[in-house]
Parts: sequence; structure tokens; C-alpha cells
Amino acid sequence: MNPLPQNTLLGMDRADLLSLMGSLGEPPYRANQILDAVYRQRVDSADKISTLPQQLRAKLVEASVVVGLPRIEQRFLSQDGTVRYLIGFPDGQSVETVWMPEGDGGEADEGLETISPADSSGRGWSRATICVSSQVGCAVDCQFCLTALLGVKRNLSAGEIAGQVLAVLNDQNVSPQHDRVNLVFMGMGEPFLNYDNFIKAVRLLVHEAGLAESRMTVSTAGIVPRIPQFGQEVIRPRLAISLNASNNNLRSRLMPLNNKWNLEMLMAAAREFPLRNRERVTFEYVLLQGVNDSRENAREVVELLRGIRARVNLIALNPGPGIAFATPDADAVAAFQQILRDAGILTFVRRPRGRDIFAACGQLKRTVEIATSPAL
Repeated sequence: MNPLPQNTLLGMDRADLLSLMGSLGEPPYRANQILDAVYRQRVDSADKISTLPQQLRAKLVEASVVVGLPRIEQRFLSQDGTVRYLIGFPDGQSVETVWMPEGDGGEADEGLETISPADSSGRGWSRATICVSSQVGCAVDCQFCLTALLGVKRNLSAGEIAGQVLAVLNDQNVSPQHDRVNLVFMGMGEPFLNYDNFIKAVRLLVHEAGLAESRMTVSTAGIVPRIPQFGQEVIRPRLAISLNASNNNLRSRLMPLNNKWNLEMLMAAAREFPLRNRERVTFEYVLLQGVNDSRENAREVVELLRGIRARVNLIALNPGPGIAFATPDADAVAAFQQILRDAGILTFVRRPRGRDIFAACGQLKRTVEIATSPAL
């Protein structure tokens, strides 16, 4: 199901717009003007595309053609500057998108930090990360993730995925051509279960909005058949795999998806993934106190990753209501990290961003009751 009407400009690629212009008796170059207006100028209505003649704008309005930018319904501001957006769509569904000034540390050693971290803009940040959703809810059912409690409602269209980014860029008054912006497709949903729309959104954001694919990362829980397909894409983000366990029994308990695609299958796909120069496969590992955070678990992870050009991002559990796990203490996290580092694996600890407003990793559940930070 495509929730957006067929006359929505956001989500149309060049071929789609060439077809639309042909149906309206317009020359092909009008498609380029519309793409620039939608993705670079980020206009919110067809009649505001000033590069088009008034007659064509009138035609678009008469044909009920709309831009289709999603609506920001609510904003929640964290003490650390993170903003969680509740973004709504015409069918009444909504998702969450997160703005993180200065990111969460997950960008280190990804080739993303090539300039001085000093801020010269006067805004208090030199780079930022947008965390993007791909589905309303999620079907993967990871036991430590609040999004799993929603179930899955539907896939997002390519326009709805790209539209989140444009809406946040507009709200923050940011330009990818002048500001350092990273994208992580790690919000609500499993991108590889909405593959075609996800990858179309990536192409639109790269080709039309001017965001760099080298500054994008997508995380999958382990939809193994999609990994080799993703590796063959000409335009693609970096790959992150949500690992979270060091053996099959534990992973099946925490991530039921492992019963379909187990660790042997997942690691084989990771080993065969075609990496670019300086690129590594990132493995995300959420540490749960007394469950998957022991030294033995760390040593098992070392064995799993043997032979893979890998890096690991450790995430101490971000707690939430309905999650039956606890956050490990800092010493346990440090000990786990040291074992991986001693084995020669690049390992970083992602710092929580927006935990007080349920914006941190694993906390996205469209929460509107926030005691510590009011909606803006």
C-alpha cells in the first residue's frame, strides 16, 4: 500500500516526473526544475515553485498535485539538545525522527569526521545526525526495544522516508550543501523489510537533495537475503548489523528473527559483503545487564567477527516502560569494550542522546507523555 496519492511530488524520481510532465504537455526540463524545488529549495506547495511558469503551476494545482511534505505534529527537546519529532501523515499514522546535534559518537572512524570539530557557525554544533524511520512500528520484535511494542502498521513510501529528512532540515534551517549532516536509518522499523522504498528514498536524497551517501548508515536486524542485494547497489549507505548477542540461543531469545536467519547465515553474509575503501561493517550491540554483557559474551563476539573488517558500537540499554531488562554499569561496558579492543576490533561506546525524552536508540514508541521535558 502506498499511503500517498499518486499526484504527490515528494517521492517521484526523474522518470516519474518526466512521465507527469509528458501527460501535461510540458517539456522534459520541467522535471529538473521540480526536483530542485522539492529537494533543494524544499518548497511546501506546487504553486510556490517559482521557476515554473504560472500557467504550469495552475495546471498542477488543477490536477491536485501536491508536494507532500509530512507534518511535524510535536517536538520534544532533550536537555542535551536532541529533538524528537513526531511526524504525521495524511492517513493519520505517524513516526518519529530524531535530530542529534553532534551525533552520538557512532560516527567515529567512519570517515565522517574529516574537519575540525570546532563550531564556526555560532549555533553550538559543527555536525548533526538525523535518525530516520522506515516503517510505522516494527515487525522484528526485538525484546529490548520499545518500538517492538507497537507492532508494525505499514511501510513508509519513499516520499515519506525522504520527507522526514526534508522536514527536519527545514525546521532546523540546515542545508546539506553547507552544513555537515549525517543520516542513520535506525529509527522505527526495519529498512530491509521495506527495501524498495528505502533504497529509492536514499537515491532521491543523494541525487536530488545533495546528501552524501558516505554520510549515511542503514541498520538491519539481519534480513540476510537483502544483504547481498544491498551490496550490489551503486548508491548505498554504509551497512550496520544489529547483533546484540554472541550465540544463537541468546540471540533467538532476544531477537526472534534469529530463528529464521541465524548467526552462521548472518556472519556469512557479512563476510561476503563488498566493502569499499576504508569501509567496515558496523555491528551494533545493545548491552543488557546480566544477559549478554559478560566477558564470555565478549570473547564469543570476537570469534564471531573473526575475518570480517568490522567495527562495533556498544550501546548500554536505554530503558523504557515495558522493557524487562536493565542497563549495565559503566565498568561492565568498559570491560566488554576492552576485550574487543585487545582482539584488534575497533570498538566504540555510543553515548545516549535524548534518553530523557525517549529519543535514544531503542526508545522510539511515539511517547507523548514526557514528564522531564515539555513539547515545544
